[in-house]
Amino acid sequence: MTTVNLTVNGKPVAAKIDPRTLLVQFLRENLRLTGTHVGCDTSQCGACVVHVDGHAIKACTTLAASCDGASVTTIEGLAHNGELHPMQEAFREHHGLQCGFCTPGMIMTAVDLVQRKGNHLEEHTIREELDGNICRCTGYHNIVKAIAAGAEAMAGQVSAQAAE
Repeated sequence: MTTVNLTVNGKPVAAKIDPRTLLVQFLRENLRLTGTHVGCDTSQCGACVVHVDGHAIKACTTLAASCDGASVTTIEGLAHNGELHPMQEAFREHHGLQCGFCTPGMIMTAVDLVQRKGNHLEEHTIREELDGNICRCTGYHNIVKAIAAGAEAMAGQVSAQAAE
């Protein structure tokens, strides 16, 4: 057994785990944070995307023990005080989901995209950056619209926080 100490969605977590435990297993099975999905087990679909120390990673091929000491944010950690994160709200508003299975990974990827590339994203950039996320239900049109709107809303969120 290996001891792992993480901060997950802002809360400290410590556990003894099998050293082979994947981060996605740890989140879902140990912490019951089931928003992070397992779709392929091979890093192809992106349903398992979470943020580790502020960067998007695929949790289905990452050992939990390799994240010891890290800060992990899951889809459950994006909303604050009962209010959806601007990207979550944009997916709701722009119908960027159908069955919802891929949605948490899409949203986590989109937030990372905005943090890396800024708030004014062109369609081709969004589509290119979604290369590692698969949606089996849509043609991606509404997902792309949602990400563009969410990126713009995230700019407004930063402006509002700066004014406080």
